Amino acid sequence: MSALLDVILPVFLVIGFGYAAARAALFNDAAADGVMRFAQNFAVPCLLFRSIAQLDLAAAYDMKLFASFYAGALSGFALGYLGARHVFQRSATEAVAIAFACMFSNSLLLGLPITERAYGAEALAGNYAIISIHSPFLYAVGITAMELARSHGTGLTTATLARQILRAIFQQPLILGIMAGFVVNLSGLPLPNFVWSAVDMMVKAAIPAALFGLGGILFRYRPEGDMKAIAMVCVIALIIHPGITYLLGRYAFGLTTAQMRSAVVTASMAPGVNAYLFSHLYGVAKRVTASAVLLATAGSIATVWLWLHILP
Repeated sequence: MSALLDVILPVFLVIGFGYAAARAALFNDAAADGVMRFAQNFAVPCLLFRSIAQLDLAAAYDMKLFASFYAGALSGFALGYLGARHVFQRSATEAVAIAFACMFSNSLLLGLPITERAYGAEALAGNYAIISIHSPFLYAVGITAMELARSHGTGLTTATLARQILRAIFQQPLILGIMAGFVVNLSGLPLPNFVWSAVDMMVKAAIPAALFGLGGILFRYRPEGDMKAIAMVCVIALIIHPGITYLLGRYAFGLTTAQMRSAVVTASMAPGVNAYLFSHLYGVAKRVTASAVLLATAGSIATVWLWLHILP
């Protein structure tokens, strides 16, 4: 019970404050969009920049860690696609959007604060390693699958597909923050203390602003219909993805305790808002992904508590 009260509920209370403020019309759509834009375009990229710039890459980057987490993510994508396509009879493009929601966990806005509150800031190295390739890799998978589904044999060239993937990836401020962090880390470029002080000021605002803004955003996504497909997304995202990650990490790859915590907690997070944004970008399955983001975020209060008890 202490894990629920001390680790999980404070994070979701901040989300709840944002949700309640939006519900009471004290925090309108424009304000929520503004807070999220500040967080995702400026404050969180600063957080990623600082974290990657100061990360011990040789120690944090472990293929066994990546294999455990991303095998679970890709399994979630495959199961989500097959379920949407063959069980719920969705079109190929809708199935890809639903599958993307199954694999794209909210590694940043939920995974980081919950891991930090549960295990301390020193436990985040594995989280940052996963996050550093999370968006680029999963967006590449999702965009590739979507463009192939949309082409239907119309002759989409490899060069065109590559340009579309790269354009979508490198338009994200989060990716730019990660890349800048790698430049500083690998080059050993010394930055003056006043730069780091300014970055630290932005970093302190990143997670609280993002969580509060997320609450305001989630208020828009009221659950509507398609409950069986939504339930499938929630089960894959909250149980199957972390379950595969746990089994692989413990029995196949022998991850350390710290790596297990980072990988499984990150895998157990609900789909991020990016899952809905991906659907919105292509104009398909928006109702399913929006509702799944909301319901899975609420449901993860219980499932994350369970995973924290299972973890060593």
